[in-house]
Amino acid sequence: MNEPIARLRQIMHTLRSPGGCPWDQEQTHLSLLPHLIEEAYETVSAIRSGDVRHMEEELGDLLLQVVFHAELGTETGAFDFDSICEAISGKLIRRHPHVFADAIAGTSEEVLRQWDRIKAAEKGASDPARGFLDGVGRGFPALLQARELQKKAAKVGFDWPSAAPVLAKVREEVEEVAAEMVPGSGGRVAEEIGDLLFSVVNLARHHGLDAETLLGATNEKFTDRFHQMEALLEGQGKKLGEATLEEMDAAWERVKRA
Repeated sequence: MNEPIARLRQIMHTLRSPGGCPWDQEQTHLSLLPHLIEEAYETVSAIRSGDVRHMEEELGDLLLQVVFHAELGTETGAFDFDSICEAISGKLIRRHPHVFADAIAGTSEEVLRQWDRIKAAEKGASDPARGFLDGVGRGFPALLQARELQKKAAKVGFDWPSAAPVLAKVREEVEEVAAEMVPGSGGRVAEEIGDLLFSVVNLARHHGLDAETLLGATNEKFTDRFHQMEALLEGQGKKLGEATLEEMDAAWERVKRA
């Protein structure tokens, strides 16, 4: 079972070794960050597409990033692939005592509460110098970070009781954006739009939905409809840069109806 992993690790080691690839040899943990983020998002896109072959390819590209960082860690003696695997294996066993020990957690909600308690104990969340929200990743995409901040705040009761008042809050934020768009209002429109986005994330969360996933799906829908609009205009002998807004709107509405 370990042969494919061993082969991948050996290939990565060869690329980094003398006589290997100049580009691979120049990389550092920091220089690889954009590639790690890109591969993660491409994996998400492949999963959304439902194309299992594409998913397999992108998961491989994502795995390569882990192997690459492990190779860099091996070179400095900080860590290696085996220690990474040992660390995550130990964490999974510790945080699943209902599977690997005698704890009881019969529902997903109980599992998550138990996970949070164990995680808090491991990270020393009782330290008064540590804020309650400090465990939320600062490197998360903004929509994901907003959801995680809201989820964590909800665990101590700082949350709306249902989705209805959240929707009212969204409407309130829309009005505040509109007020800041009036000339001479003070120019706080950027802040108010940020508040509006935060409230929309909260509304999605109260419906059990993930705003990042929702926006990703809408982006895909917009792209698909735009391509169809472009093809429709081309069928009429018009190019995007030459068509009027009214012509593009008409083509867009035809695509939506179809």
